[in-house]
Amino acid sequence: MTEAITVSKLNGYIKQIFDAEELLHNIPVVGEVFGVSISRNVIYFSLKDENATLPCVCFYPALASEIIEGAKLVAVGSPNFYVKGGKLNFNVSRVEKVGQGKLYEEFIKLKQKLESEGLFDPLHKKQIPSNIKRIGVITSREGAVIQDIKNVAWRRNPSVDIVLFNTKVQGNFAENEIAHAIEVMGNYNDIDVVVVARGGGSLEDLWAYNTEIVARAVFACPKPIISAVGHETDFTIIDFVSDLRAPTPSAAAELLTYNVSDKKFELASLSNSFLKSIDFYMTGRYSQLENNRLVLSGLSEKVLLNAKTQVDSLGQSLISSYERYLNQQYYELGICENTLSKINPLSILNKGYAKVEQCGKSIFAKNELNMQEKIKVIFKDGEIIASLKGE
Repeated sequence: MTEAITVSKLNGYIKQIFDAEELLHNIPVVGEVFGVSISRNVIYFSLKDENATLPCVCFYPALASEIIEGAKLVAVGSPNFYVKGGKLNFNVSRVEKVGQGKLYEEFIKLKQKLESEGLFDPLHKKQIPSNIKRIGVITSREGAVIQDIKNVAWRRNPSVDIVLFNTKVQGNFAENEIAHAIEVMGNYNDIDVVVVARGGGSLEDLWAYNTEIVARAVFACPKPIISAVGHETDFTIIDFVSDLRAPTPSAAAELLTYNVSDKKFELASLSNSFLKSIDFYMTGRYSQLENNRLVLSGLSEKVLLNAKTQVDSLGQSLISSYERYLNQQYYELGICENTLSKINPLSILNKGYAKVEQCGKSIFAKNELNMQEKIKVIFKDGEIIASLKGE
């Protein structure tokens, strides 16, 4: 059995083979660009044709404007085998644009069509609500996107509700599921805003969001829609149709929620400002009151004496008027008493007269008497009951 070698040695031998082969230095390779990402000024992407893909690395950030998703390029460079990671990359030193890829051409064609129909017009954009209580999210329950949205949203505002509509985010018929989810979410009364989200990927990975059926579903949705598809450098058709584009799903959650801590700080600041205003107002009123007190206490004794004299004079006048009023009332009362005394039936009895009643009625003439009934004779000091005798 041949003696075993370490992984490092094997990878080192492979690297030496690639480095020693002159035919592999500065070779042009043609293919369609996909999976572009940039990190620390290093451009990572892949080239593909119908049968294979080639991972590429470019250390020239100035070429980023040419290495775009879907572009067809001739990349000039050399293969490099990374010993530590055991990975082959094609190190690109320069590129030449030779045409557009098929998917990119379809993307441009659909974009121009929808734009000409007015689907991108800012006049159709719906306003995002300022106080959002429930967010509808259309994405896969399996991916990290929904977790990122929940983590960011609930960290900022734990009271916000998140409703997930689980869909495919790529692959066959993904666009149909996404369009259906948009239609359902758009008619859900309790949803304030809808977020269509997924993570980054190549033009092929994101293709469901570049389809006409999804674009028209977004345009027809009665609810405000936020597109949060891919990374900041990724653009899809629904980014142009939606009411707002977020560079990432996490950014969408941040845009749609307010920070409770910030609100608490703002409330505390407003409370402190209010208390200061009250204190300033009360200090001013107290100062004004003190000034008024000093003004009043500084009035001359003569002014106060005149005021007292006026009060005494008014009091005396009031007493005199009241006495005259009482005398007039006593006089009128005496007249009433005298009149009542004259018409009082009992006063007549004091003069020797008597009052005769029969059966509870006063008798004023003889012919009013019933000879069979007794009569009551009322004197000033009492009464008697008497029987009548006929003549």
